Amino acid sequence: MKAIRLVANKLFPMASISKKIEDFANEKLNSVLEAFPSGDSAATETTTPEADKDVGLEKLSASVTDAQTLMSLYFALCTKKHSLLRHVFAIYGSLPQAAKQVLTAVHRQVPILIRTIGSSPDLLGIISDPPGDSRDLLMQVLQTLTDAAVPSTELISSIKNLYSKTKDVEVLFAILAHLPKDEVLPVFPSIVNLPMDKFQTALSRILQGSPQNGPSLDPSEILIVIHVIDPDKEGIPLKKVMDACSACLEQRTIFTQQVLAKALNQLVEQIPLPLLFMRTVMQAIGVFPALIWKYPKLWVGFLKCAILTKPQSYGVLLQLPAPQLENSLSKNPTLKAPLVEHAEQPNVRSTLPRSTLVVLGLAEDQQQPPPAASQAQSSQNQATETSSSAADTTTEVTQESSAAS
Repeated sequence: MKAIRLVANKLFPMASISKKIEDFANEKLNSVLEAFPSGDSAATETTTPEADKDVGLEKLSASVTDAQTLMSLYFALCTKKHSLLRHVFAIYGSLPQAAKQVLTAVHRQVPILIRTIGSSPDLLGIISDPPGDSRDLLMQVLQTLTDAAVPSTELISSIKNLYSKTKDVEVLFAILAHLPKDEVLPVFPSIVNLPMDKFQTALSRILQGSPQNGPSLDPSEILIVIHVIDPDKEGIPLKKVMDACSACLEQRTIFTQQVLAKALNQLVEQIPLPLLFMRTVMQAIGVFPALIWKYPKLWVGFLKCAILTKPQSYGVLLQLPAPQLENSLSKNPTLKAPLVEHAEQPNVRSTLPRSTLVVLGLAEDQQQPPPAASQAQSSQNQATETSSSAADTTTEVTQESSAAS
């Protein structure tokens, strides 16, 4: 390594031999590619005997260390002449996935190289317009440039330029914490459409925000944005939107009761109500039981949604605590008859608590017996008292007779 540093630092700057050094380094770098035929060649090799398939590996020892050795001089020269870096991306894009040793070698050396050269104009040019099939390498470069560092305006501009060409929302991850709200909102549906682990990564970066401006979207705004997504218009499966919403609600230290209340209070004002409003309300009740009826607007919105979605909402209504169920039926009397009919089904009734059945008139309130029962009990008490009085009188008469004799 000392020899490589000597060549890069002392000899390469000398105009008389710099071209020869560059050609030699380029030859060594290209030898890596020659050892692993790409594309159709690799596909053809799969039909040959096992011994023939290993010919490429025999040209280059199948070790990451050997691959790094062949590339090390070229990488060192890149720190002095940044324009050479584009060829690294081109070589990377030409390598088949089978060349794991070489790919690993590149990924090991790139972070050191990128930290050395930083956001140079040549690197920014590559980011704006990278060679084909170099996405994985590009993502590592973006992560390295923004890891524990505030991206420069030029870097942010280059990444946004790349996104405008590729529409690959993952390239924005590196700068999500530094984008303003009006630039995050348009790409949020695409973020929701990502696999859950990547959605979680993007979500944490948005909530993290930048040291200067804080998060571009606060938790309540994120919930609202998710709810107003139109799956058909955006071409996103409804389940993706539902999963994104659930993932947020699971983070109770961030999406607190106050956050939920703020988001739902705004959503309930929308006409029509968002598709997932009722579902989120029920999830909220499960996490924060008193949330909905604590806020009048939410309670009104919940009842409105229950009416609009009946009979599907009957099961939801029957999960309400008895006081809230009674309140909902008093405000919407037309709901009671069909709800009672639904609750009378044996498979439904058996799951309901007695307090719910009492509200529906399907069971008697044990704390306050009906009038007929009260009268019967009163008559029985009177009869008992009469019998008791008669017995007392008889006893007194007997005692008096005994005393007289």
